[in-house]
Amino acid sequence: MQVRKDPLVTDHYYHIFSRSIAGYTVFNDDEEFSRFLEMIQLYRYDDFSHKFSKYKELDTQSQQLIVQELRENNSVLAEIVAYCIMPTHTHLILKQTKDQGISRYISKVLNSYTRYFNTKHKRGGPLWSSRFKSVLVSNDEQLLHLTRYIHLNPSSAGLVTEPDEWDYSSLGEYISSSKDDENICTTENLFETTPTQYSKFIQDRKSYQRDLSMIKKLLLDNYTG
Repeated sequence: MQVRKDPLVTDHYYHIFSRSIAGYTVFNDDEEFSRFLEMIQLYRYDDFSHKFSKYKELDTQSQQLIVQELRENNSVLAEIVAYCIMPTHTHLILKQTKDQGISRYISKVLNSYTRYFNTKHKRGGPLWSSRFKSVLVSNDEQLLHLTRYIHLNPSSAGLVTEPDEWDYSSLGEYISSSKDDENICTTENLFETTPTQYSKFIQDRKSYQRDLSMIKKLLLDNYTG
């Protein structure tokens, strides 16, 4: 694993952005989106040492036992605060919990998905444009607004009319009043907002979707590789 020029700092939050090479569509159907979502859930655990393709060949009970053990050990490389998977790129907001945790985590996810995708589509070569980009999230207000930005990505891109119609983001976790053990994100004590308030927070910005492209450009201009 190549050492980053500016190492990511443990206990800090980062917006992690990965783009496909040349804008190539790397998520074409529900199977591919779901595969990637399962990867980001499992590879965050430092103890997950299985080859993902072999894990997928196991029966459901065996998979559940592995996941249960991972949760009990709770040895995570990074906590997921929010995510959005788009056809050509991915957004993650992560809190690094171990030194080099994010780099190790994202490297495993992207490399594993590349192997799966290339095998499925009978192609070779890289799938992602260089390594992932990162930007430090400096305060709670920025963190909250960043979650809105990535949750609005699908509607701002015209993939859906309403942001909550997109199945491959964490918005559903934010606007649901029920707590689900299957939730991917760790947001406890981060935001002083209710699901209803957050839904309004999203809708208040939805009418300005065209502005998001400008915000995106500003964000990417400040990323470090």
